[in-house]
Amino acid sequence: MLLLDLSGLGYLVFGTEAGRSPTRTQWILALLAFATALLLHRRRVANLLVQSALLIAASVLVQDQMINEVGTSWALLELTMATPRPLVSACGAGLVAAIHLAAGYLHDPDRWGTPIFSALVVVGLPVLLGLVIRTTRELGRQAEAKAEAERQQRESESRAARADERSAIARELHDVVAHHVASMVLRVGVARHVLPDADPRVTDVFDDVHRTGTAALADLRKLVAVLRDPTVRTDAALTAIEPAALPAALAAAVSTAEQAGLTVDYVIDDEAASIDAVRGMAVLRLTQEALTNVAKHAGPSAHARLTVQVENGDVLWSVTDDGGGIVPALPSGGGHGLTGMRERVEVLGGSLTAGPSAGGWQVSTTLPATVPTPPSVPTPPPGAASPPVPTPSPAAGSSPAAGSRPGGGPSSGAPVPGPGDAG
Repeated sequence: MLLLDLSGLGYLVFGTEAGRSPTRTQWILALLAFATALLLHRRRVANLLVQSALLIAASVLVQDQMINEVGTSWALLELTMATPRPLVSACGAGLVAAIHLAAGYLHDPDRWGTPIFSALVVVGLPVLLGLVIRTTRELGRQAEAKAEAERQQRESESRAARADERSAIARELHDVVAHHVASMVLRVGVARHVLPDADPRVTDVFDDVHRTGTAALADLRKLVAVLRDPTVRTDAALTAIEPAALPAALAAAVSTAEQAGLTVDYVIDDEAASIDAVRGMAVLRLTQEALTNVAKHAGPSAHARLTVQVENGDVLWSVTDDGGGIVPALPSGGGHGLTGMRERVEVLGGSLTAGPSAGGWQVSTTLPATVPTPPSVPTPPPGAASPPVPTPSPAAGSSPAAGSRPGGGPSSGAPVPGPGDAG
């Protein structure tokens, strides 16, 4: 718009029709046309009406109406581009054409050809160009809307598929895994009552297995609820822990590992109590998993060291063992603990490293200060609910954190229970 106004000023300053200098009236009409185009840029109907009135005045008062003709054509172009109503554009085009024909008749009543051709050019070109631009924009908007609709449909289908998978996993956990764990816990409880005079060491083992199994059932029940709750996020941090409770929970995990025979030194930064709930739960699960792996692969008599530090808001976590002890005999199995640890960390934007270290093994990670926000989870399909997992009556304890590392054993073996479920 400014460029058009500057072009009009240049026309007035450097040349007009027949080389005549612009008159004062021509300058006034031109400046009014420039000001109207700027002030009424978004009020297109009003702009066209004012420009048409100025063109009528120019046709009566001055010989050269070029500036006002261009202003009227530009206003008609903007109106045609913007309005979705063809009747408005047609009325505007008819108004401008009528003014041109009337002005031509006023100047030379005997020559109708020139006014008609001028009207076709001054009116037809803006209308045609405006229709082309408006149609192109409309097609672009339709293409964007179609692409957005397709994207939303793909996301909806993906969310529905994830919801189906979550429901299927929940059913398997409830109907298969929870059933077998509940059966084992109940059988251990029966064994405690059948053998009341057993060796105290055997009784302690029974009690530990019973506590661990009971806690595992409670965690399974929570996990099934999480999988079936459409409001729960789909990241690895399915549950959270109060920040102030994290140091005590880590100490409890260490204590449970020591009960299994490990020697654990730990350094927990005082600022660990300020870690947010999501990363705090990740740190707790990583600790339980890593100490379980130490017991499984380095033996229950191994020595481990846990370090949790907070620097610039980032959480630095590591567990190192000396590799000592006798590796217990383990049944064959898959072992997905390290993979689960890495996935849990990557969801929170961190990275996990694991490998040999000074004759033993080290697992470490850095969790960034900012936790990414995951997408919401859709509502699972109807009919996915099922009865809650049965929980036996004995006292609750802590659950095992099972997993493995490369070159180690499977995911089953001597558990090291800790607060919450295994990662």
